[in-house]
Amino acid sequence: MKKGYEGEKKFDLWTENLQCECIILNDLLLKVNNTTFQIDALIITADKTYLYEVKNFEGDYIFDPRTNKFFFIKSKQEIINPLHQLERCESLLNQLLPKHGFNTPTKGAVVFINDEFTLYQAPPDEPIIFLSQLKKHFKNLNAISAPLSRHHFLLAEKLQSLHITDPPYKQIPAYNYEQLQKGITCRKCHSFSIHIKRLKAACEECGHEELIAEAVIRSVREFQLLFPEENITSNIIHDWCREIKLKKTISNILSQHFTARGNNRWIYYE
Repeated sequence: MKKGYEGEKKFDLWTENLQCECIILNDLLLKVNNTTFQIDALIITADKTYLYEVKNFEGDYIFDPRTNKFFFIKSKQEIINPLHQLERCESLLNQLLPKHGFNTPTKGAVVFINDEFTLYQAPPDEPIIFLSQLKKHFKNLNAISAPLSRHHFLLAEKLQSLHITDPPYKQIPAYNYEQLQKGITCRKCHSFSIHIKRLKAACEECGHEELIAEAVIRSVREFQLLFPEENITSNIIHDWCREIKLKKTISNILSQHFTARGNNRWIYYE
């Protein structure tokens, strides 16, 4: 979610420089026919309404034209096809607009905003915009000289009024400590494939390295988020961070970065 938000903010920097007459709407949550959908960015021009699905993927990916699927090359893990996400979003928007008296033509695109993203076998006929193509894309938008009409402002006002401010999917599923996978995750790719190398926690998936103390502190923060009522003890964090073999290592890190409470074997940290 954090990476997605960062990607949307990067895209916002591009839209701020638009010189054509347009209305920009960001992060809309809408509903039609009991189906909720989210729009990362919408640009209303006199020409048409442009819909953008912004992706902040990082690393090397491949598109398989036989199966119409996307894969992360390193782990060979399939990801949700962003083109399908765009298609769904565009379809629902085109169902929503006529219900409120608008028949504005729309055009959607998936924007890969990260400069460290590569897509092999990218389908040239699909609505995909890479970072290197954004300058040309916005140059084409700036070439639209027609002014906006009252109709366009009414459309923007209607979409803003339909925006859902209280998302219906806030509910967190029930869980307990025993159910959850234990271990330190990679700060960069969130993999559990961590091994300890001297004073660092190294990820076998992406190669990212982090100081052990920083990795443990981050894991403690995650534990506190998941179990706010539980005391932070050496025993529980030693079990939570499975890769750290010596409990004394955990105790030393907790003592240095948290405040100890209690006495002897009843010590816990805040």
